[in-house]
Amino acid sequence: MVLIPGGEFLMGAEDREGFPSDGEGPVRTVRLSAFHIDAHAVSNDKFAEFVDGTGYVTEAEHIGWSYVFAGFLPGSLRREAPRPPRTPWWCGVTGARWDQPEGPGSTLDGRGDHPVVHISWNDAAAYAAWAGKRLPTEAEWEYAARGGLDQRRYPWGDVLNPEGRYVCNIWRGTFPTKNTADDGYRGTAPVDAFEPNGYGLYNTSGNVWEWCSDWWSTDQGRSDHPRVDPAGPEQGTDKVIRGGSYLCHVSYCNRYRVAARTANTPDAASGHAGFRCARAADPDDTARTRRPRSTTA
Repeated sequence: MVLIPGGEFLMGAEDREGFPSDGEGPVRTVRLSAFHIDAHAVSNDKFAEFVDGTGYVTEAEHIGWSYVFAGFLPGSLRREAPRPPRTPWWCGVTGARWDQPEGPGSTLDGRGDHPVVHISWNDAAAYAAWAGKRLPTEAEWEYAARGGLDQRRYPWGDVLNPEGRYVCNIWRGTFPTKNTADDGYRGTAPVDAFEPNGYGLYNTSGNVWEWCSDWWSTDQGRSDHPRVDPAGPEQGTDKVIRGGSYLCHVSYCNRYRVAARTANTPDAASGHAGFRCARAADPDDTARTRRPRSTTA
């Protein structure tokens, strides 16, 4: 885990490329205590240790199906699978689960270091408790994801492909029909792919969505004073997810921006949602907090 220094930052954005209806703004000052956060998302290998040690059964396994991107499926299964009318690139696949990410017959071979997917919020919270951790608050997630940069669009700066380099795993090409995979990946990438941000965190833009502890709300309000260690609403129906995924594309969902946000129900699972964990810092840790290195691009 990475120890993140306590301090103030400007959370949210009022970006012309953003989604005001998602509650990205207004920009507000937030003050956080020091905390630890995983340098990268929980991998398939790590989640397998949890399952092997506890016998845990994920919600996708209990329910019996999960959503898989249509382009990953053989034609016969793709034609037969039910699809949501608003997002027809998703197929509800019977038997899709964390260790069979494209349904029966698929495996994790060669993907042990990729982020675990088909994980609900409840699954992520159960893993975090087993590991002696918790899910990060939304404010902690954004503070850490920014890597010490102030109000930049991405964890590395304001340019998506600095100097023509690909520095995150998102959809390249024409969504949802053609992914050129110019960044090296059609689906998930290893959890430590690409360069880390200034705090040493990997893939806080793209790869997989990451669950936060907060209930979802779009009413951020305004305040003349910093908000101290905010934890979101006390109740709700959906949980916040952050960071975007390998399916995000500028034409449809450019929520790989560091201030972008969306939500899903706590029991929902899909082939592009994972998580990383956090925990509070001990008093003795504050002298060892990591100062960000420059990543401006």
